[in-house]
Amino acid sequence: MSHVVWLASFPKSGNTWLRSFLANYLTGAKEPFDINKLPSFSFGDMRVEFYQRLAGRPAAALTQADYNRLRPRVHRLFAEARDGPVFVKTHSALAMIGDVPTITPDVTFGALYVVRNPLDVAVSYSQHNAMSVDTAIDLLGRDSFMLPAGNGQVPQLIGDWSTHVRSWLTAPGLYIKVLRYEDMVANPTATFEGAVDFLKQPRDRKRLKRSVRNSAFKVLAAQETDEGFREGSPLSKRFFRSGKIGEWRNQLSPQQVERIIERHRSMMTELGYLSPTGAVLV
Repeated sequence: MSHVVWLASFPKSGNTWLRSFLANYLTGAKEPFDINKLPSFSFGDMRVEFYQRLAGRPAAALTQADYNRLRPRVHRLFAEARDGPVFVKTHSALAMIGDVPTITPDVTFGALYVVRNPLDVAVSYSQHNAMSVDTAIDLLGRDSFMLPAGNGQVPQLIGDWSTHVRSWLTAPGLYIKVLRYEDMVANPTATFEGAVDFLKQPRDRKRLKRSVRNSAFKVLAAQETDEGFREGSPLSKRFFRSGKIGEWRNQLSPQQVERIIERHRSMMTELGYLSPTGAVLV
């Protein structure tokens, strides 16, 4: 039963792009996989309907303690849903809430973790949630950052950006592959090929290249324009807004850049976003 593959990331780091590629590749789709059918390809551990089903009660009757108690059962429900790898999207930090882990080890095969330069995450998160950049920067540095229940979702423990990344990268015994968003943009074929190899799936170069084309940012954005996107934010006109690397250079003040670097210097350096001397590399 241990075949859940967690598709994990801090919010606004490229999780949906990864899911789209995997859906295109593993289904063998000749045409771009419909972004509004992604929930049929991969579960989301934040979706309240699974907790309601197991509890036999509506969300309004469930407390945060209920969600925490039910979490391992929800994860087992995912694992038993189908044969082969079961993909589950999560934005949770890998941590303990009370004596319950946010990720259930005995149903877990491994994790693909997408990481993105926090300078760009701050810009993307602020626009996704119609909040000021300073507020987004505060959240990226807040140890207690949680996404509250509501809009069909259960509470999610996020934590600050550095701790979130570290919680996944240093989890004892976890089979994990890290994908940098910047590498997904600069060299998607090689980066996604690494994901296919990590999943121990057959490598098909023709299918790989077609799936990269069919999950390209411009294709996803065009689908959203034509059909909308059910996972989009009601606070933002576009989910697939820019997708560019280094947008922070035109959006953040020097003071805002320094705030982010000062808070996350160690992890940014470890991931190659900062040089040892503190220069921004991407």
